[in-house]
Amino acid sequence: MGSVKDLEVLKSPTKAEMGIGEFHFSDRYSVFDWGEMPDLIDDKGAALCIMGAYCFEQLERETGIKTHYRGLVTPDGERGIRTRDLDKPTNIMEIDLVNVVKPKPYTTKSGELKYDYGVYTWDQANILIPLEIIYRNGLPEGSSIFKRLSQGTLKPEDLGLDHYPKPGEQLEKPVFDISTKLEKGDRYITWKEARELVKLTEEETNEIKETLLKTDKVITKVASKAKLKNEDGKIELAFNPEREIIVVDVIGTLDECRFTYGDLHVSKEVARQFYKETEWYKDIEEAKKEAKSRGLEDWKPLCKSSPRKIDPTLKRIVGNMYTSVANEFTGSKIFDTPKLEQVIKNYKAYLKTKTTTS
Repeated sequence: MGSVKDLEVLKSPTKAEMGIGEFHFSDRYSVFDWGEMPDLIDDKGAALCIMGAYCFEQLERETGIKTHYRGLVTPDGERGIRTRDLDKPTNIMEIDLVNVVKPKPYTTKSGELKYDYGVYTWDQANILIPLEIIYRNGLPEGSSIFKRLSQGTLKPEDLGLDHYPKPGEQLEKPVFDISTKLEKGDRYITWKEARELVKLTEEETNEIKETLLKTDKVITKVASKAKLKNEDGKIELAFNPEREIIVVDVIGTLDECRFTYGDLHVSKEVARQFYKETEWYKDIEEAKKEAKSRGLEDWKPLCKSSPRKIDPTLKRIVGNMYTSVANEFTGSKIFDTPKLEQVIKNYKAYLKTKTTTS
């Protein structure tokens, strides 16, 4: 069970063979690594499933890149279905499974939490690569880039810029970023660190970057069908039994990517922005700092408060964002939902009302 989707294992992977599983996408949502939030967003799970399936299909068709996607499973149990053949929503995706080997956490004498990546070797196959590979085409408001710039952990020249960027700025060419995947909190690292931790050859590292670039282009093309700008996003990768790189997890959804429509977010960022204005967000930031200083892996018990439910009106708008984007990505009417253009108008009206009342 994950924060937003559950995994059902139909056939476990072995050292030499991939297994078979199903992702069951739920209506749960998660922000700031908290895990399951206190309410649900209607039809979000099915919308995510269909968006991700469509992007996998386009990626395979347009680039030949291998993925772990096997097809959709209908509510009637029919397997291997493509999005073009759907006549009603489904929240189940069938996938190939690889083994997951986790780095071992330990605490140094000074109390700092570290991870031992000695479990990874140069010849491992049929295994998840424990990294999140990130592309950035633009720097919208809310991007973690601005936080890292203010903290001094990133410099404008690292982004190919000769100036301090402003929110909404577009990059001349995509910037690639990388973070850990299986640690308690995602940690940005350099490509050199990634190669050393996970035991990647230079050739494999270059292939990862090429895969990221091609995936970025496909998602950008798909997003344009809904008049969305693909600002940034992430992919996850694995080695198949032949140690070939394949794309896994899910791609191109409103949870994996940050899309904008004009100057407005159309992604999970809408929920993030809502919660950033609450006292709970401040408590989270303090809890994470305290956990880091004490060398603790789990920061949640240190958080002084819990999140409240999202505003009901905003929750309905966010749900419509997910379903309308799924419709427009696939070019079909799988969900009975307003067009994205109307959803954006409703969101603008909500923001205007909120500004007026505050």
